[in-house]
Amino acid sequence: MEKAIQYINDNKQRFLDELFELLRIPSVSADAKFKDEVAKCADSVAEHLRKAGADNVEVCKTNGHPIVYGDKITDPSKPTVLVYGHYDVQPADPLELWHTPPFEPTVRKTEIHPDGAIFARGSCDDKGQMFSHVKAFEAMMKTGTLPCNIKFMIEGEEECGSSNLGPFVKANHDRLKCDVILISDTSIIANDIPSIDCGLRGLSYVEVEVTGPNRDLHSGVYGGAVCNPINILAKMIASMHDENNHITIPGFYDAVQVLNEAERTELNKAPFDVEAYKKDLGIGDVWGEKGYTTIERTGIRPALDCNGIWGGYIGEGSKTVLPSKAFAKISMRLVPNQSSDQITELFKKHFESIAPKGVTVEVRPHHGGEPVVTPTDSKAYLAASEAMLKTYGKKPIPTRGGGSIPIVALFEKELGVKTVLMGFGLDSDALHSPNEHYGIFNYFKGIETIPYFHHYYSK
Repeated sequence: MEKAIQYINDNKQRFLDELFELLRIPSVSADAKFKDEVAKCADSVAEHLRKAGADNVEVCKTNGHPIVYGDKITDPSKPTVLVYGHYDVQPADPLELWHTPPFEPTVRKTEIHPDGAIFARGSCDDKGQMFSHVKAFEAMMKTGTLPCNIKFMIEGEEECGSSNLGPFVKANHDRLKCDVILISDTSIIANDIPSIDCGLRGLSYVEVEVTGPNRDLHSGVYGGAVCNPINILAKMIASMHDENNHITIPGFYDAVQVLNEAERTELNKAPFDVEAYKKDLGIGDVWGEKGYTTIERTGIRPALDCNGIWGGYIGEGSKTVLPSKAFAKISMRLVPNQSSDQITELFKKHFESIAPKGVTVEVRPHHGGEPVVTPTDSKAYLAASEAMLKTYGKKPIPTRGGGSIPIVALFEKELGVKTVLMGFGLDSDALHSPNEHYGIFNYFKGIETIPYFHHYYSK
């Protein structure tokens, strides 16, 4: 691997410049007005794979945004690693909160990233991490050190539900056949404390609409006499948690996998500084389900959060209106044994049942995904651990991630293979938020570590 590492060191500025080019493409999958830009980004990823040395590169059409595929089969008798990532990004709104334009990458030093961080939408989630695999592959190809077969599947809808990924995987079993899946779309504890996620929460995402009167009303003439959908919606959402921040939907916890005390103790051995956590977020205290630590609340316990709420007049100045409608987007993060379809149905039934007669309610499911736990004793996990030990100088700590990557459960169901979640970002990198960033250290550490994974896995 020494030749590959030297190649990486010799090409660092180009690797950075090429990532910047990718980050300049506003590949926002959730917004139809960016459709052409998403397609442009797919073409760019495909071209980078071709230049890196991949064969059979194809921009595969779907009913939504395209999926980029490429491979390099050096020897059918050798193990095959399928690399999954995504090139689409979250919307950049609200734009006014960005310190620099979201699609014009800018490097700035921070307290956590003294070597500089790349500020741009998608820099960490997931273009920077995904592109590390492309550049690591290039380094191995150019130095003749690729020890196994590699397949790439880079999608363009991860940030809007991956609705077309399932049909693609089902229709391409032979093309995607592999021994393990490798994903870098997660984080490490800190730059000096490497870790590997061995679990992810699932997701149920819905939009709700509360309708009151058949038109907007004068709040003086009708206020206090007619249900205000905004007031009602706020009360309904607030009622979803009790005084212990326990979710109140009947049956919500019935299938939750509960860890025993020994397992909880082991989980809480991961380094965590609550004061630094509060300082980073600018909050006075943490919040969550009573009886659980912050690590447990984000790793092994489910959650329900309102992600957006709107209705009525929100323009400049005042308009004394009692609105006809109010809306909210709500996500529920799920843990092992919970089913996204069952939870969505439980939410719908409960939300409709608590609505007063003065309003009508509609619940529209958006997308979901299943929770997963990955093994820590597999050959692939041990290879990832050895690779991180080699490049970080420390053995990584197994952790539970709070986010969701629905494809992991789908891969296991459809392809019958496990996934290794070897990420290189930090939770503090403002994923999905204004001023998202990714450390230059983290970007290159990923490129350096990935070849060692393939090396150890192929032994």
